[in-house]
Amino acid sequence: MLVHFYPVKKKLPESDKNYLSIHFKFYKNLNPKSKRNFEHRVAVFLKEKQFIGRQDFEVTKNVKLLISATAIMLTFGMKNYLIKVIDLIIIYPKAFYSTINNNNHKGEFNPNLKAIVFSWEDFLSGYQIDNDNLNLGIHEFTHAIHFNSLSQNDYSAKIFKKSFNDLALFLSKNESLRKELIASAYFRDYAFTNQFEFLAVLIENFIETPENFKSHFPDLYRKVKQLLKFNFANY
Repeated sequence: MLVHFYPVKKKLPESDKNYLSIHFKFYKNLNPKSKRNFEHRVAVFLKEKQFIGRQDFEVTKNVKLLISATAIMLTFGMKNYLIKVIDLIIIYPKAFYSTINNNNHKGEFNPNLKAIVFSWEDFLSGYQIDNDNLNLGIHEFTHAIHFNSLSQNDYSAKIFKKSFNDLALFLSKNESLRKELIASAYFRDYAFTNQFEFLAVLIENFIETPENFKSHFPDLYRKVKQLLKFNFANY
């Protein structure tokens, strides 16, 4: 199945492409053909999703671009890339009060509302330091993609679900690797909360420090690369 086949490709304005070239390393590292595919997907994502600002936050074009590019980066190896479990993208200026657990959150995925929610301050900080393995956008979109794979029945959802199950099986059969993961401190402690948080942290590390990931845990790196179908941008 061709992952990138579009009878008519949508285009982004030159200003948007320039913004991504400066502020989004993944896009900058793509070859020209892949850049055009990326631009098409970002343009479709921008059209399909509703962006809402809270607490007087102004949702500018650049805000939409950076959020959309994050989602498209994570699904760039997938045929079905729009993450159907998300309709709304809600942005607060800073950490916000959440009724999910009556606490302040930096971000969350709410499947009941088909919404993903971000503190813009914290979303942006994920890109200001791009090698600390902390990226709110990557983390929360990974939760949404994981949930999408469990609730949808399209080709990409099935492949993602199977690949995750293969990854989980690989780890369950390799106790020495599990101990090594914990002892290394390469993945922050929050990763070991549950399988959903583990995957989100795993992908944060994969995106932000791929060379470190590959050198320390090459087998696991290959499993994550297979999960995301990443064969581009130096991964």
